Amino acid sequence: MDMTKPPVRHFQIGSVSIGEGRLLWILGPCVLESEDMALHVADRLAQAARESGRLVVFKSSYAKANRLRADSYSGLGLDEGLRVLEKVRSASGLPLTTDVHSPAEARAAADVVDLLQIPAFLCRQTDLVVSAAITGKPLNIKKGQFLAASDMGHIADKAVRAGNDKVILTERGTTFGYGDLVVDFRSLPLMRQSGFPVCYDASHSVQTPGSGGGRSGGRREFLLPLLRAALGVGVDAVFCEVHPDPDKALSDRETQWPLARLSELWDTADEIAGGSPNLRAEHNE
Repeated sequence: MDMTKPPVRHFQIGSVSIGEGRLLWILGPCVLESEDMALHVADRLAQAARESGRLVVFKSSYAKANRLRADSYSGLGLDEGLRVLEKVRSASGLPLTTDVHSPAEARAAADVVDLLQIPAFLCRQTDLVVSAAITGKPLNIKKGQFLAASDMGHIADKAVRAGNDKVILTERGTTFGYGDLVVDFRSLPLMRQSGFPVCYDASHSVQTPGSGGGRSGGRREFLLPLLRAALGVGVDAVFCEVHPDPDKALSDRETQWPLARLSELWDTADEIAGGSPNLRAEHNE
């Protein structure tokens, strides 16, 4: 296979774009915990984006359907969560994304957010992908922990056949035995060969699923090293969950990145990209 950089689709996500050479950042808390916290994080991200000239999409989930224990926190719910996200958009001006878990949720969320995210465990659910595509909103489809990179083109094709080619494909690690993930960085150029922009999920790639006594643990100390590797290979976007106090987060506390250390993410990208904050890192240009 020819692994030189192919052209990819480019499209708008609200007020920002992807696929045109500037690195897109998808940032925010794993799940909505309160209106005040969401507004605080969004305000910090919006201010940082303005000051640095970065492209930022605010991410937070109104609900998390993938939970190991019945008593794990799962979010504010669809109606309250979408109300909070609408308030975040109005206050911060940032484009929004959130997970959707069913066709009905996709239709409801499309009225509020700019990018619909298909969770990794649900990426093969044809009705969900097609329903999300039919809304006309761009999709971020996360590669299942159980799939090969080459399979993702087939999943993106479901959206294309439904009339929507505005698709991002995201790498977030592959199941390796029990309680661990590994990232095969070949996945990024392999998925990009399909003609769709690719994203690296920095925070979920350092998860250790189920290792926290009924919840996922993680190894945050590996987040920056793995981010460097992904940027070196070349990506169009970076996804990373950020939180004001990760140790007290109600979800993914071991893998969310501290909001106060946001600049370390951006400094890492600038280092790999040769000092430019807006160019996607490429090893083959």
